Amino acid sequence: MPITTQKPHTCVLGFKAQIGYNNFMYSSVKYSDYTIYFWRIEMESPHVFHLNSLEPQAITKGGTRAFVDKTLFPILNGMALYRLILKENGVREPHWHPNANELSYCVKGTALVTIFGNGSKRNTFTISEGDMFYVPSGFLHHIENTGKGEFELILAFSHENPEDFGLSGFAGCMTDPVLGNTWGLKSNVFSKIKRSPKDIIIGKKKSAGKIPEHAHFTNDYKFSVEETFPHLANEGGSAIVARKDVWPVLDNISMYSLRITDKGMREPHWHPETAELGYVLKGRARMTVQSPGGSVDTYTLKKGDMYFIPRAYPHHIENLEKKEMRFLIFFDQPIPGDIGFSASVRAYSNEVLGATFNTEASNFKMLPEYDEDLLIVSRVNKTE
Repeated sequence: MPITTQKPHTCVLGFKAQIGYNNFMYSSVKYSDYTIYFWRIEMESPHVFHLNSLEPQAITKGGTRAFVDKTLFPILNGMALYRLILKENGVREPHWHPNANELSYCVKGTALVTIFGNGSKRNTFTISEGDMFYVPSGFLHHIENTGKGEFELILAFSHENPEDFGLSGFAGCMTDPVLGNTWGLKSNVFSKIKRSPKDIIIGKKKSAGKIPEHAHFTNDYKFSVEETFPHLANEGGSAIVARKDVWPVLDNISMYSLRITDKGMREPHWHPETAELGYVLKGRARMTVQSPGGSVDTYTLKKGDMYFIPRAYPHHIENLEKKEMRFLIFFDQPIPGDIGFSASVRAYSNEVLGATFNTEASNFKMLPEYDEDLLIVSRVNKTE
């Protein structure tokens, strides 16, 4: 509803303020003796969260951790996303997640990871840009920056509200005698170590330390995804997969490294048995997703944004720039399924399609037939 005010020389245009998830905007039209202000509210998409704009919940001398779970992003179901940055000599303390598997992608830098699991099995390995690692629920693990600059990691979890316990916090719950008995030592040894039930989360080493030689070997929990031959590649882009058929250790989680060129588009599709949680590494894109009842949500994504598509909701992705865009797309299944328009629509006769769209069957004769979905298609039309 317009608001009229007696300000004959006032005219404010283009003001925009973001409050919470809503954009409140107004414009005005000036007349000779008054100005009419027109207000409108532009809702942010419920499928999108601007991770890069989030103030990290953990900030220490060793680095930062920003996490997006269902509390902040209500549409999440069965998945969540964290962004970890470690400064030089920064350490994500040894910790574990009781309710979620973890799948991580290294955006930049180098680090050392140690995983301690069932049967006292130890796995220590290095990771660098383009590498991934997987940690099963409940396995103790740590991450330490071994490079000279910042180390950045994107972490996906198989629960919308992942929990974690830190080694520092759990040790802080135990008395000195209990800790002493654990290692056969006098209790006064531990009285010198300050402890608290609250986790440190991110610490900082006093010195760089050494990387063990065996950390450079291959490891079942590490996967150099960007060095893997693409599952699909054409002029429109490529998809490199980190899923159970190429990385057997995975359970209930997987990832596609998706690239779309200015000549390509991710065709309209859906995933019958998996939700989709994406993170924009590079570029700017547009997505459209449909919800039950016919509601449509079209939104723009930029670097640092994340999005969530519920299981089997139809959607598409198109590049809005003249350079390549890159997405990390996580799924809550070890091998995600996919149904696309390019092959599925042609599974039905022209007569059925005519009845479906209330038009002549002959209008569908021009549709080509494909034995399987194309996944990434060439863009023969300009982006609207």
